Amino acid sequence: MDFTDAVLNGIPLLPVIIGLVEYSKKFGAQGVVCDALSMGLGVTFGLLYQLSTGGLPTDLGGWFGVVLYGLALGLTSSGVWAVITKHRHE
Repeated sequence: MDFTDAVLNGIPLLPVIIGLVEYSKKFGAQGVVCDALSMGLGVTFGLLYQLSTGGLPTDLGGWFGVVLYGLALGLTSSGVWAVITKHRHE
């Protein structure tokens, strides 16, 4: 799945999610909390992005697509976050 089109007002969502997770560390978030936050923000932003671009789905297929997109963005953002944090500790 390609998230290069996940841009809202010229701002790509993936770096925003990663930036928010990084910012949460200033408030003491670390480890599994950062992983969960990355996933949660990815799902939330993905769902909101899909709803903002396509409107409210009217059938099960539409809702499934919206949820799947949010889940994929959440998995991608948490995966990217894991790679970034692993690279920093090596």
